[in-house]
Amino acid sequence: MKSTEAPASYRRHVTPERAATLMKRATYASVAVALVLISMKAWAVWATGSMALLATFLDSLLDGAASLVNLIAVRVALTPADRQHRFGHGKAEALAGLGQAALIGASALFLAVESIGRLLDPAPVTESALGIAIIVVSLGFTLALVTYQRYVQRLTGSLAIAADSLHYASDVVLNLGVIAALIIAGLFNVPWADPVIALALAVWIGRAAWEIVSRSTSELMDKELPHEDRLRIEEIALSHPQVHTIHDLRTRTAGRTVFIQFHLEIPGDMPLRQAHDIADTVELAIATEFPDAEILIHQDPAGHEDVPEAMQPESPMAPTPANA
Repeated sequence: MKSTEAPASYRRHVTPERAATLMKRATYASVAVALVLISMKAWAVWATGSMALLATFLDSLLDGAASLVNLIAVRVALTPADRQHRFGHGKAEALAGLGQAALIGASALFLAVESIGRLLDPAPVTESALGIAIIVVSLGFTLALVTYQRYVQRLTGSLAIAADSLHYASDVVLNLGVIAALIIAGLFNVPWADPVIALALAVWIGRAAWEIVSRSTSELMDKELPHEDRLRIEEIALSHPQVHTIHDLRTRTAGRTVFIQFHLEIPGDMPLRQAHDIADTVELAIATEFPDAEILIHQDPAGHEDVPEAMQPESPMAPTPANA
């Protein structure tokens, strides 16, 4: 399973309008595929009685609910900033991620309990060939959706789309496990294989929920940008010949928007207008590489204040911090 962790760089090369269109299309596609999969798998569970097939049905059912939440969250996240939300609505994506994780975690717990019950009281799996056919068709729909979602996520950096993609990527592995369970339990008459594989899949689903919680929490707690991005911001600022250094660099994200702020040390004897022009030049250079960023620069006269070590520029030779 691939992690939902954001790409190493937040540099985007797609316009906000294009990103909004892609994100909305991805949510519509997700809901549509979920409805198709739920319908097919509900009938297959009724026909076969397979616990492993029930696992993938429950996962698709909750994926559908999560996809619907995503659709709403993305629309909210794309709403422009207003008087009550001056920093925009981007964190709606992270909140949606936590909601998705709760749904996925609940399905994993339910599946684990049901699998243990089936282990204690085995039941035969019937119509295995039918179940396998349903899962193969489901795989086709799921792979197509995941491919599109990952394309959109690479271009937009959307947490909500990444989390939704993780649901369906885990479905691929889940469905492969279901096929194995149907073959072993149904065709080779090994009834305990079905609940054992379903239990393993419950663990897999639980792991997916934890990854979503981790990334959503990082955004809600204003985790810093990756180490290499922070170094790049400092490199751009220090490339201006009249900038002495920078300090107190702080970064965070909310949806697609990156917030960057720092103190820029420049000669203290220069006119205010010139200092302002230098800050504008540095801001423009940073915005060129971080086009979705809102940048706030405070101008300090060089050497005016003692800078705590924690606020001093990061050295490229320093070890990567734990939150990079």
